[in-house]
Amino acid sequence: MTAIDLTMVKWAQAQFALTAMYHWLFVPLTLGLSFIVAFMETIYVRTGDERWRAITKFWMTLFGINFAIGIATGIILEFEFGTNWSKYSWMVGDIFGAPLAIEGIVAFFLEATFFAVMFFGWDRVSKGFHLFSTWMVAVGSNLSALWILVANSWMQYPVGMNFNPDSARFEMQNFWEILSSPVVIAKFTHTTVSSFIVASLFVITVASWYLLKGRHVEMAKKSVIIASVFGLLSTGMTALTGDQSAVVNAETQPMKLASYEGLYKGTTNAGIVAIGLLNHDKEPGDNSDPFRFEIKIPGLLSLLAKHDTNAFIPGIEDLLWGNEEQNIMGVDAKMKRGQQAITDLAGYKEAVKNGSSDEAELYLTRFEVNQDYLGYGYLTKPEDVVPPVETTFYSFHIMVILAGFFLLVFLAFLYYSMKDNLEQKKLVLRAGLVSFFLAMIASQAGWIVAEVGRQPWIIQDMMPIHVGASNISAGSVQTTFFMFAITFTLLLLAEITIMVKQIKKGPRGE
Repeated sequence: MTAIDLTMVKWAQAQFALTAMYHWLFVPLTLGLSFIVAFMETIYVRTGDERWRAITKFWMTLFGINFAIGIATGIILEFEFGTNWSKYSWMVGDIFGAPLAIEGIVAFFLEATFFAVMFFGWDRVSKGFHLFSTWMVAVGSNLSALWILVANSWMQYPVGMNFNPDSARFEMQNFWEILSSPVVIAKFTHTTVSSFIVASLFVITVASWYLLKGRHVEMAKKSVIIASVFGLLSTGMTALTGDQSAVVNAETQPMKLASYEGLYKGTTNAGIVAIGLLNHDKEPGDNSDPFRFEIKIPGLLSLLAKHDTNAFIPGIEDLLWGNEEQNIMGVDAKMKRGQQAITDLAGYKEAVKNGSSDEAELYLTRFEVNQDYLGYGYLTKPEDVVPPVETTFYSFHIMVILAGFFLLVFLAFLYYSMKDNLEQKKLVLRAGLVSFFLAMIASQAGWIVAEVGRQPWIIQDMMPIHVGASNISAGSVQTTFFMFAITFTLLLLAEITIMVKQIKKGPRGE
């Protein structure tokens, strides 16, 4: 195997993270605002009230600005698989390429077809067809997310495939198994409904600014009711899907689960840390306390992950060194089996090349015994499987704490909207004014938990990140990193500038 420039790998990771995080600034707003606009237009069509038409067109304009600028970062993400991760793309193209192709052909086509009607079809098509087009844009936007998340979920839980020892590629065996994976279901539902929260808080933030300024009061109050109800329902669904994500993580990525709770030693009746400060010097295997201080809710982690407060939740050290009592194999043993798989795969190829069928069959049989541990054979030490615990832990807890704050925001805005005195509640409006920005922090934190928490794997247990990297120089990746950083920042500033200008202008007709 050709030696990999680890400096290049780090820069490639940084570039992908940069692109993904910028892209994720736009995606949640697209996913949620598309449905909010559809709800508003539905009210307009059912009531015939022209005020709702003006409200719909205002939020639709903001949706369009975000949608257009967000496309650029998404396209670059897909290009990076070919430039920086060519070995990964070649080895999994049969599987990974399928959902991305479906996303481009079906979902994006659905969006693009009806997008033009939604924006330019006012008074050119019937109300019913225009409303149908708006709903199709919302459905298409979220279908795009589905196929992207199918691809991402397969990386985190590779099912429905087989490794071909002759081509050294992963090949699809069962598309429906990939599509119906529990990780896909949990990730898609949690990602979309949490994005609905972001979009709802965007509406509340803009409406709060109007109410504090005393501008477009009626539009703002009507918009708040839609956003509060949608956001409140989405918050409940986010909690349910978050619970499902914990269950799935416990089964498929226990190291990620242990990391975002800072759990080093496995235990029954495992608790969740409500508030805690990690011990920065803590290393697996030492006797130091993982926390400087912590406030823990006993039994809750076992309950959420296993639906049983007495269930055993393995910690980082159990997963790292093994736990015979709980039938957990240590990483060292997995590395030996992975190394044996690599050796047998090489032996098989050599035997095939030499025309020795009996020897090839022997090597293949031995390889198949250990192929599930293939990725571990490329690790240098057991500790490589431990992700950055502090980053994962704090990101997870920031996300959860902010989710509780958002619930209070939605309840307060809906309550005072129903009492028709929201514009008098300055403290509530100021909380609403900052809520969208906090929502973006929570959304980014969720992405960090999902992706940083699965390190060092590009395909869980099957391929470490450095194995999938391209053989290119670190300098070329550094150059494009800074080019992208400048470009994305300019795009973000452009969106903010255009958004602010449009918000100051307000809805037409008022």
